[in-house]
Amino acid sequence: MALQQQFNRKKMYLSKEKKEEIFTQFGREQKAGDTGSAESQIALFTFRIKHLTEHVKKNRKDHVTTRSLTRLVGKRRGLLDYLKERDIERYRAIIKALGLRK
Repeated sequence: MALQQQFNRKKMYLSKEKKEEIFTQFGREQKAGDTGSAESQIALFTFRIKHLTEHVKKNRKDHVTTRSLTRLVGKRRGLLDYLKERDIERYRAIIKALGLRK
């Protein structure tokens, strides 16, 4: 019973529909099937980072989640660096759309 509740709680914050919405909004081809582009991955990581940040603020001793958050930030940073090297205009567009820089 507890395992099922835990699964439902995890599933709730990032449902299939929410992922499709993110991929449609930020993907290069403006369709839900574009899951591999750097922009869609960066947007998905950003959504997950925001969610985990709120969790870590409430649960300061949850070191496993803190580690996961750090890894996600590193992955997003790597994708942003890749995008910056390949296409600076796409990089600037995703930064502006997600509000990552000031």
